[in-house]
Amino acid sequence: METLEAYLDRKHKELTLLNGFLGAPLALRHPASVVDVIEQKFKLAAALKAEHALHYWALTETAWAHQGRLRAGAFEFNYDYQRADLDVRGPSFYQFDRSAAANQTIYTSSGMAAISALLLACVRVMVEADILALLGCYGDTVELIESHVRQLRLVRLKTSPGEVGSRAGRPRILLFDSCTPAAAFEATLHCARPQLDLVIFDTTCFSSGSGRIRRVVNWARRWEIPVVLVRSHTKLDSLGLEYGRLGSAVFVACDKRVAAAKRQRLQDLAGEMRNAVRLFGGAALPAHFPPCRNESLPGANRQARCGHFAQQQTDGALFCRRAVRIVGGAAFQPWTLCHAGAEAAAGREADQTDGDGFVRRPDQGRIALAPCGQLRF
Repeated sequence: METLEAYLDRKHKELTLLNGFLGAPLALRHPASVVDVIEQKFKLAAALKAEHALHYWALTETAWAHQGRLRAGAFEFNYDYQRADLDVRGPSFYQFDRSAAANQTIYTSSGMAAISALLLACVRVMVEADILALLGCYGDTVELIESHVRQLRLVRLKTSPGEVGSRAGRPRILLFDSCTPAAAFEATLHCARPQLDLVIFDTTCFSSGSGRIRRVVNWARRWEIPVVLVRSHTKLDSLGLEYGRLGSAVFVACDKRVAAAKRQRLQDLAGEMRNAVRLFGGAALPAHFPPCRNESLPGANRQARCGHFAQQQTDGALFCRRAVRIVGGAAFQPWTLCHAGAEAAAGREADQTDGDGFVRRPDQGRIALAPCGQLRF
């Protein structure tokens, strides 16, 4: 069990790491308490936001400053007016198997903007569908369905889709969540021939290279079910520190053996979601994409810093999604950006999962601090 002294030493290393990504690093002190850690991390997050905003000041709502594509880190943007026609090109946040790939990625201003636009698109394409929600689904998503997407009939599941029969003429959507309990997760993936028309998987609490994400995608592809991965990005750690607001929906390409009607439905969903994002003002902001910059990584400290980053469950691909490009050849496996989490639950859940960088979502945004020996953020 980690002592308070060891915890504070670990947090000091994380603070130093984050501070190193600033062009003008702050004067840090060794934290003396949990409150001190929180205070310094939020101060660093504010400094990262400010420096990033100044560096990319020309990424405004209208593309007035440049001809052609604009860049922010590893991402390229093309638009006349961001809200209406933003086109993004850049690395995937996921590490797909060779058999799977992102067909389309739609970026939004937050994770809830992504799931909201996708569900509204489902209403347009799959009228009067049943949406099967596994245990652990994000409370705001369930509330959204019950309050504003009533055309989708919510069916709460206890174990797996196999517990309820399909109804003739009604498409079935499975709402999978990274907070789904392990028993329900396994029961679902052992469900043979699930009668489903779409899987929506909220991957926010898993790292991008999580074996569980791959398992869900492979399971859906085995049974020829289209998959959309939704996610909230830009979290610095399990305190929920954000340098920006970013969400996404990745439409996983279907195998050629999947029925043409299902492939077309996935294409239609992507088109309708783009319309929903545009009409409801949920488009992503280029200035909020990960600022992958290497000028703040001195050569002598490069390997040590990236090695520490690689070991964190919740800090990671924010600045170094492509490790070799960012750190000049230092090889390591980056973690992706994870959602905020209640700190006591984070440690407990990390012990119960398969090492996939899981961080539990907070209960309505609150952070619950555990005894010092259990702290894992």
